[in-house]
Amino acid sequence: MAETSREDKTEAATPRRIEKAREEGQVPRSREMNTFVMLLAGIGGLWLMGGSLYDDLGQVMEQALLFDRAQLFDTARLLSTLWTLSQTALLAVAPFFALMTFAALAAPALLGGLVITLKAVRPQFSRVNPMSGLARLFSVQVLVELAKAIAKASLIGIVTYCFVRSHIAQLLNLPHMPAPKALAAMLGLTASACAMCVAALIIVVGMDVPYQLWTYAKNLRMSKEEQRQEHKNADGDPHIKARIRQVQQARARRRMMSKVPKADVIVTNPSHFAVALAYQKEKNGAPRVVAKGADDVALRIREIAAEHHLPMLEAPPLARALYFHVDLDREIPIELYTVVAEVVAWAIRLKRVSEHGGDLPPTPVNLTVPPGMDQRGPRNPTPEDDPTP
Repeated sequence: MAETSREDKTEAATPRRIEKAREEGQVPRSREMNTFVMLLAGIGGLWLMGGSLYDDLGQVMEQALLFDRAQLFDTARLLSTLWTLSQTALLAVAPFFALMTFAALAAPALLGGLVITLKAVRPQFSRVNPMSGLARLFSVQVLVELAKAIAKASLIGIVTYCFVRSHIAQLLNLPHMPAPKALAAMLGLTASACAMCVAALIIVVGMDVPYQLWTYAKNLRMSKEEQRQEHKNADGDPHIKARIRQVQQARARRRMMSKVPKADVIVTNPSHFAVALAYQKEKNGAPRVVAKGADDVALRIREIAAEHHLPMLEAPPLARALYFHVDLDREIPIELYTVVAEVVAWAIRLKRVSEHGGDLPPTPVNLTVPPGMDQRGPRNPTPEDDPTP
């Protein structure tokens, strides 16, 4: 079953999957690169600091072995001398240790970057399971590591053999040289041999790094179902999003309906569309659309208008033009100024008659709008479209 599941994981990891793995401390690592960087730093440090290390540590050794008889029986002087020599030795090797510490921290960051997380060091009892340990013992990864170890040992052996064979004459001549010269020559040959071995490790690193990157990408592969589930979690459950959108639309509709009683006139289609217009003379602006809707929303607008005794005018072309081309809480466009002014003037006169009496004004008829404005086209959002709460 696990094998079948692994075969199903054919899709590359998504950025979210890679980020989550990184948070858990799963990043590509190459032990061979770490070893190469550490050895390179060590040999380079000894090459550059070897002279000063030899002088400082030699002086410490000389002072440690040379002391008078009185100092031997004076514990205080002996401890003081030991403390001084220890400080001198630590100061001598401190730069080298600092270089090696920096190399140890920088080597892993070269491939997977620097990751600091506590999840990677949390105790996992599954790792102490004997059956899991036995399975890991015979896994492909163990065989790959064994092959790398054999290849690395063989490569180092071949390089060492070639170096010894090419410098056999110098090695055989060392016993016949004065001790200081022989020691210096031996140190030089040793440093050269180490440098060649480290340089040979570049081949191992060049093979291991691509393999580790490939293994890392393979372990993070996802199935199509996992990708769908991740996208679903990232974007949100469609059912929940639809429910939230419905709630937001309902809030926007209620907010719009609360403005209908403040309108001056309702323009209808007569049944499909309804648009509520309000005119505030003190603001010296054009009439505004405070509510609009189609079908059931239009019916509700007409019901509220009837409850508040607002004038309603059946003007299908104007109703469609206002519905399609004017935003909520926006002034009407210049193209509709003349026809809307006639409607608002009729509504104001009608309101004045209802308050003070008089003859009813004639109802506007044959209202026309500019060609094309009463047609459906790119329109602004309505409460049915706008999910803003």
